[in-house]
Amino acid sequence: MSQEKVDRYKKEKANRKQNVKKEKLQNALHKCAVCVVGLALIGWVGYSAYGTYESKKPQEEAQIDYAALASLQSELAELNESAE
Repeated sequence: MSQEKVDRYKKEKANRKQNVKKEKLQNALHKCAVCVVGLALIGWVGYSAYGTYESKKPQEEAQIDYAALASLQSELAELNESAE
């Protein structure tokens, strides 16, 4: 039984550097994933808040003057009648 423990310890010791590297890489990837999700969440909240703010602002209404268009149409109609 103790020989099995010694053999297991030797295997773990032989692969210790690789295991530590692997754990560090997994921890770094986990932190990056959490950061990306956090940034996406913050961006989404900010975008939603801005959209809510913009929707509550009073909308400007544009006034269109169709007088120039109406006069153009009447002038074209007169020119068309005089050409015939």
